Amino acid sequence: MILQAIAFYLFSAILLISGFMVITARNPVHSVLFLILAFLNAAALFVLLGAEFLAMILVVVYVGAVAVLFLFVVMMLNVDFAELKKGVQAYLIPGLAVGLLLLAELIGAVAVRWSFPQHAMKGAATPANLSNTAALGHILYTEYVYYFEVAGLILLVAMIGAIVLTLRRRAGVRRQKAWDQISRDRAETLALVDAKPGEGVE
Repeated sequence: MILQAIAFYLFSAILLISGFMVITARNPVHSVLFLILAFLNAAALFVLLGAEFLAMILVVVYVGAVAVLFLFVVMMLNVDFAELKKGVQAYLIPGLAVGLLLLAELIGAVAVRWSFPQHAMKGAATPANLSNTAALGHILYTEYVYYFEVAGLILLVAMIGAIVLTLRRRAGVRRQKAWDQISRDRAETLALVDAKPGEGVE
C-alpha cells in the first residue's frame, strides 16, 4: 500500500503543478502542452482507482481534443512558429525527458494497480458484480443524470461562444450568404441555351 500511496501523491503533485502552469504560462502552446500533461496524470490517478475505462476515455477523448484545441490556438492567435523553431534544439532533451517521464508514470500506474487485488483497494470504483463500464454508466445516467445534462448544456454554450468569438467580419473578404442561396428560384440560377452544332463556345 505504500507504493500505491507514493504513486498517488506523485501523480497528484504533477497534476496540480501542470494545472497551475496551464493558467500561468505566457505562451499558449506551452499551456496546451501542460494541459496534456495534466490529463495524462489524471488518467494515471483513475487507473490507480480501478477506473480503467474512464482513464482510457480521458486519454483518447480529451488528449485528442487538445490537438483540436491546438489548431484553434494556431488559427486564432497567429503564433509565430519561426520564433518557436529557434529554440527547438535547446528544448529537445527536456522534451524527451518529459515524454519518458510520462511513459514511466503510465507504466508505473498500471503496475501498481495490478499489483493489488480489487478488494484490497480502498475506494474501488467498480463493484464486484459489475464491469467498469456498466458501473460508470449506471451511476452517470441514474444518480447523476441531471448533472450530466447540465454539463452538456454548458458545453453547448461554450461551443456557441467559441463560434461567436471566431466569427469576424472583415472588409474585402467574400462571405457565404446562406439565406440568399436558399431563397433564390430556378430562374435566377439556370439558363437554358439551345446550342446548334458548330455554334458552341470555344
